[in-house]
Amino acid sequence: MSDLRLTCALLTSVGLCVAGPARADLLDDSHLTLGLRNFYVDRDFKQANAPKSRTGSWSQGFDLQFKSGYTDTPIQFGLDLGADFAYRLDGGKGRSPDGVLPVSTDGSPVKDYGRANLAVKLRYSKSELRIGDQRPNLPVVSYDPARQLVTRYEGAVLESREVKDLTLTAGRLWSITGRESSEREDLYLWGDTPAQASDGLDFAGATYAFTPQLSGSYFYAQLQDIYRQHYLGLVHKAALGGGFTLKTDVRYYNTREQGQALSGRVDNRTYGLMFSLSKNGHTLGAGYQRMLGLDTFPTFNNYAPAPFLINWSALGFVKPGERSWQLRYDYDFAAVGVPGLKWMARWMEGNDIDLGQQSHETERTSVLSYVVQSGLLKGFGANWMNIGVNVRESSRYEENRLALTYSVNFW
Repeated sequence: MSDLRLTCALLTSVGLCVAGPARADLLDDSHLTLGLRNFYVDRDFKQANAPKSRTGSWSQGFDLQFKSGYTDTPIQFGLDLGADFAYRLDGGKGRSPDGVLPVSTDGSPVKDYGRANLAVKLRYSKSELRIGDQRPNLPVVSYDPARQLVTRYEGAVLESREVKDLTLTAGRLWSITGRESSEREDLYLWGDTPAQASDGLDFAGATYAFTPQLSGSYFYAQLQDIYRQHYLGLVHKAALGGGFTLKTDVRYYNTREQGQALSGRVDNRTYGLMFSLSKNGHTLGAGYQRMLGLDTFPTFNNYAPAPFLINWSALGFVKPGERSWQLRYDYDFAAVGVPGLKWMARWMEGNDIDLGQQSHETERTSVLSYVVQSGLLKGFGANWMNIGVNVRESSRYEENRLALTYSVNFW
């Protein structure tokens, strides 16, 4: 509650201090956008002991966002605010929960749900402080755009680009709103309860481009009284001649319990390696990931994603002792004169899982997407994803997702 009062106080200060011409800059450089998302998901369980044969829903989402410009003052101020809302078009109790829509106390999906968001922006030179709504995409915390409404956080994040080729990031997050929720929650680990919640996530990191071909990142995060985490990543791109380019991606995490250890022991080290060879729209990739330590890689409540893991997917491949690998193929049809059309196919497999009988799991994924490049429907997107999962002695299912997206820019 104290964090919310701080945000309100800052908003009041901005309103009192900004002069007339500065207010004009706030509005003249502002943008109002309505994002539309029609989303269908169907999961067909194949194992004999499945609690339900199918889950899924069809829903329509709306994401209205106002982003202001900045005042013409030494320290520039701005304001972002908006709301997102989703309405269920189809799907009932017999097909819930589906990981998209919130569930009522009787087990049926809600008819609709939504959230409001607000953030104050302060900018000086090439540094910006944002207080309030956050959609981070960082190695130590990320939002999830893969369902209907996105995962949101509340907190304060500072990003600085004062030094050429160097980006510094630091912040504190104190709450999360999951992709299938309207309620803000404190942060705790997936699988735990709110009674084990932390006071917040503190983090800091740096990303530096050593050369145009080589960049590196280091981040430190501390989920208070739960864990502390180190992340190190390196990306290298090499031109091999003949039109071929090789991208090498190395990532490492080290996570241990911290403070009061509200979640108990946290013992996980993760390293991953990905090679991607590209030429003329084709990209062939191969990746390997290893979980070391006694525990699963930690993720936040609401199953917030960890997409900076090499083998993050619907399954996650994050279980104790797990060794996983992937083969991936991407094709960009712009190479044959169809810009906006892309296809990806991937096979992932994990084994040596230290959870009793659950020693092997596989996932195949195919994604076909298209974004209209010009004309009346410019920006209209269609994305179809097919996923097949097989976890030995546990679950087996086929899932299809279809998302149709479009943005209306009012100004």
